Amino acid sequence: MDKIRTTVKKKTRRAIPRVHGLRVYFTSIIIYYLLVTPFLLLLYVKNAEKLTPGRHFEGYGKFRNLNDSVSKRQVDSLNSDLSGVNKAENRDTLNKIVTMANDSIAMVTTTNNQDADNGSAVGSSMDLQIRLLLMAIVAGMFVNYPFKRYFRIRRKGKQVSYKLHALCKKWVLKLPVIHALILFFAFGIGHVSVLITLQNTDSYINEAVGAYDRQFFYISLIASLLVVMFAFYWTRHRVHIKYLEHIYSHEEMHTRVFRSATGRIKSRLWITSGTTTLLPLLVVIIYLLQSFTSVSDLGFNIREAPEDVKRVLLGDQTAFGGALRFDEGSSDSLFYVNALNSLVMMIGIYSGIFVSLLYIFFFIKWNTEDLVFPVKELLSNMKQTGEGALNSYALVRTNDELGELTEGYNDMTRRISEYIGSINRINESYFRFVPRQFLDMLGKESITDIQLGDQVQKEMSVLFTDIRDFTSLSESMTLQENFDFINNYLGLMEPVISRHHGFIDKYMGDSIMALFSGKVENAINAAIEMRRTLNDYNQVRETEGKPHLNMGVGIHTGDLMLGVVGGHGRMEGTVISDAVNLASRLEGLTKIYSSAVIISQDTLIKLDDPFQYSYRFLDIVKVKGKKESVYIFEILDGESDKEKELRMKTRADFNHGLELYRSKRFEDALEYFNAVVHGNPSDGAARLYQQRCITNLHQGIPEDWDGVEVINTK
Repeated sequence: MDKIRTTVKKKTRRAIPRVHGLRVYFTSIIIYYLLVTPFLLLLYVKNAEKLTPGRHFEGYGKFRNLNDSVSKRQVDSLNSDLSGVNKAENRDTLNKIVTMANDSIAMVTTTNNQDADNGSAVGSSMDLQIRLLLMAIVAGMFVNYPFKRYFRIRRKGKQVSYKLHALCKKWVLKLPVIHALILFFAFGIGHVSVLITLQNTDSYINEAVGAYDRQFFYISLIASLLVVMFAFYWTRHRVHIKYLEHIYSHEEMHTRVFRSATGRIKSRLWITSGTTTLLPLLVVIIYLLQSFTSVSDLGFNIREAPEDVKRVLLGDQTAFGGALRFDEGSSDSLFYVNALNSLVMMIGIYSGIFVSLLYIFFFIKWNTEDLVFPVKELLSNMKQTGEGALNSYALVRTNDELGELTEGYNDMTRRISEYIGSINRINESYFRFVPRQFLDMLGKESITDIQLGDQVQKEMSVLFTDIRDFTSLSESMTLQENFDFINNYLGLMEPVISRHHGFIDKYMGDSIMALFSGKVENAINAAIEMRRTLNDYNQVRETEGKPHLNMGVGIHTGDLMLGVVGGHGRMEGTVISDAVNLASRLEGLTKIYSSAVIISQDTLIKLDDPFQYSYRFLDIVKVKGKKESVYIFEILDGESDKEKELRMKTRADFNHGLELYRSKRFEDALEYFNAVVHGNPSDGAARLYQQRCITNLHQGIPEDWDGVEVINTK
């Protein structure tokens, strides 16, 4: 379980984006004119003669200019009036002719001016549209300014003000609708203007102009709808993929920040398909329909047309001869496409195809990123979670099924993280009862892998420590005070053992049994630091008016069996070895020899450098339960600095006294021990040997005495 990493991988945000509001507006306007301009050209070319002011339609091939008609009438009238009349005798008649010509010219001029005033509404509508679109661009700049300023400050690495951040956070999700509405109103006002003109049929000089305006209205309406949707989806794409993660915090985006109803991928695909195919296709169909000219507009019955005209209109179908029969109304359903209409039609179709491809490119790009990017981001976070980064949350960028999936994944990640955290806390609690090192020595990954009877033999150093005279000390405290005191004391010593790579096998009241599987130095260093920690603790107790504490430490190194004992209902990890018993006996000897730390010769000889410590030989003993004698040594580094200095200063005399003592020269040995006690009255071991020398001198020694002290107490 410890291999599962619960740390959060640092998330690196993508580069701070730029706001492309004006780019959206300009691109939308360009697409609009790419759709509308070829159509206007087609309609104008097709209906040029009908739309030209001052012309009227009389039938097949019978278009006459009013100016030409007036001039002809003037000439005819002039010729009629002059015939048979003498110039010199008819001055009044000539003045009459001139007056009539002037009246005719004035009438034509008035008619032409009236026709110009009652022309098509397309021109005025386009002028109004341009002004409205310029206003829309200005409005877009105003709307985008806070966001441009926000991201510009962020790119510079500066702190954004609270008000600006709150403003952007409030409106960022509404930005696509705002841009779409700005363009919608700009185009909508222009179309309302055309629609009002369409309702006033009396304002048109002929039906052709009205039809021209109606056809422009419909194609412009479709094109406007296309570009409004284009602006909406482009802005929406940038908001979801580019902007959100820099305005909302990652914690906020672990759930959906969208206030609108849940969307659906199916609906988005339907809208995308309709926008990219049906609407551009509708534009192309309109171009096709507008390129057709009805045969009825020619002003004659196709049955009466010459053969060459029939062949042009009907193509190879004229080969059927009499098989084709046309009544008076049948020719009205026929149409033809002339060369000029074909050219304009192809231009319009190509422009429609180009816009369709442009739409397809953008919408596929947006939908691909809107679908693929969140999925890839989610997969990346899943991979990190699988690698152990339990707090690797994904950002909820959409409000559809992908958003639900990402939100569900985040919720699952949170629950897994909480569950793993709970398991880790339980394991940590287990490790307080069964140390992690214990499991490692048994080769177990988890406490659940432990089985009754699991065991391993290993050489280790065993450390025993105990508070001296704890019984008398506890009698002066209440049960609660005893409990608090023990926890306080053990809480000071446990970290010291852990720092030196040991672990506590068990607590026994005020006693501690610790194991060290590494170097022997670890156990000795732990014992020395424990003594120093106790000295610091005594200073605190002294300020509280409490008595000083003293402790002894015994260390022995040897082979032991580490394993699990007990029954299936209750198991316990422990060590079984003679080395454990000996270490416990050595701790008891610290009371007899008044030493802080006593180690066995097995521990001393396994030191890499024994001289790194200040120590002295104490005795050869046989402890209770042991048949073999043990050489014991005192580590002086655990004493106070003053006591250590005194004992090191008298160590030579102490060693000479021991040699004489073991040689049964008790009087000579006593002199050396007296010298040691004189130099250091607090040396308990020297006092002990003083007493032994005196006792042996007065009482004698057994014949088999070999200098080994037998200790029968624990």
